[in-house]
Order: sequence, then C-alpha cells, then structure tokens
Amino acid sequence: MKVDQNALKFNQASIILLLVLAFILNAAWLVAFVAAVMLVGTLWPEAGLFKQIYAKGLKPAGLLKPNVVDDDPQPHLFAQGLGGIFLVLSAAALWLGAPVVGWALAATVIVLASLNLFLGFCLGCFIYYQLGRVGLKPALPSWQPARVKK
Repeated sequence: MKVDQNALKFNQASIILLLVLAFILNAAWLVAFVAAVMLVGTLWPEAGLFKQIYAKGLKPAGLLKPNVVDDDPQPHLFAQGLGGIFLVLSAAALWLGAPVVGWALAATVIVLASLNLFLGFCLGCFIYYQLGRVGLKPALPSWQPARVKK
C-alpha cells in the first residue's frame, strides 16, 4: 500500500494551526469543526477536508510535492480517529463549562500532532500496532486503503 507522507504532514499542520487558533479565539466551535473533519476523514478517507485541500489545491499548484512511500494507511486513520474523539470530548467539555479539561484535551492533540509532524513519531500508530500485538486489530469496513495518485 502507498501513503503520501506530505498529505499526512499537511493534515497534521492543519490540525495544529486550527487548534491553536481555536485556543487564541476561545472558539469551541472550531475545536468541534476540527473534530468533525478528523472523524469524517477517518470514516471516509477520500472525503477528508485537509486531504482534499492538499490533493486539489496545493499539490496541483506545485506548492507541495507528493512523497509517496510504502506504508499502511490504517494506523494513520486509527490515530486520526483517536484525535477526533479527543476533540469531541474537548468541545463537549468547553461547552459544558470545563475549559481546563477542554483545552487540555485539545492541547494533547496539538502536542501529539506536533510530535508526528516534527519528529515522525505517531503515538496513535504505535497504539494501533500494540493492539495488534495482543490480538486486537481495530478496523472498519470503510478503512480500505485509498488510492494515492502520484
């Protein structure tokens, strides 16, 4: 299977940027928006907003070049889904009047996305593989590998 690493990096950078902006603006709705984008992109990878911006805007314009490598997309989707769940909980906490909990959950996603973007370590992918080692393989029928165009 193939994965465009630059699409993943653009996804991570978009998540970080929007969540930092959400914190600066104290905008729970923006946290919820990022959560929705992440969860939709997990359940229906081809519909992911950040992936679409990359594939239909930045890549054709030559602003970002593909870096397609042999990789399994499922651990990345699992990690994205976990991040989306954390952000749903974050937005709920913010709306329910628990800003410390809400922003701590959002900050966790920012830190983990940054760790992946800047150091290449994906904690969600690590968890996915550890679950597989003990016989649990998280999968959904819609998590079929997306065709990556060069």
